[in-house]
Amino acid sequence: MKRPQKPQQAVALNYKLGEQSAPTVAAKGQGIIAEQIIALAEESGVHIHESPELVELLVRLHVGDEIPEALYRAIAEVIAFAYSLKHDT
Repeated sequence: MKRPQKPQQAVALNYKLGEQSAPTVAAKGQGIIAEQIIALAEESGVHIHESPELVELLVRLHVGDEIPEALYRAIAEVIAFAYSLKHDT
């Protein structure tokens, strides 16, 4: 028996180096909202990182919340990777 598939989820983070102590949740949603978040990121050239485990944790936060300290390392690695991609081109 197949388990029902969960709707797609997405979380957008915002971080301004030197202005914020930690990244914040800029947008989140599931289903069509998640699809719109992803489409807007793609249109804007924003790096999209797929990690179901990380999204499961981040989707519990509210828009405007800072990410918890326990996720600093994971998010820092994603930001560093996205930064390196942006500056390698």
